[in-house]
Amino acid sequence: MDKAVKIPGPDHPITVEPSPLHVIVKAGGHVIVDTSRALSLREASYPEVLYVPREDVDMTKLERTSHTTYCPYKGECSYYSIPSGGQKAANAVWSYEMPYDAVASIKDHLAFYRDRIDSFETRDA
Repeated sequence: MDKAVKIPGPDHPITVEPSPLHVIVKAGGHVIVDTSRALSLREASYPEVLYVPREDVDMTKLERTSHTTYCPYKGECSYYSIPSGGQKAANAVWSYEMPYDAVASIKDHLAFYRDRIDSFETRDA
C-alpha cells in the first residue's frame, strides 16, 4: 500500500495508510510482533488502530477462538487469544479476514487490544 485509502462518507470516514512506526508487541513473555509494515486505520472519532501483517506475527503464539463480531463498515471480525498471556489475553487479537472492499488493505492483518497484552511498543521506523 503506497498511499492513504479514504472511504467517502461524512458520517463515518475511515482512512487506511501505511504507518511510519516500528511496532513490537509482547505477550506471555514472548515477542509476538516485530514489524515496520503496520497500517494505520483511523475511523470516525475512534482512536487510531495499527494493523500488522500476519506474516510479521508469530502465529504459533495465537489460538483462534469462536468469538466473532460484525462491523457495518469493515465486515465480519474473527478473534484470537494468546494462551501464554493468561486470561487477560483472551480474544486479545482481531482480524477482518474478508473485509469490505473499502478497507480491503487490512486483509491479512491483525490488531491487538493493548490492555490485553504485556506491551505494545512503537517507535519511529
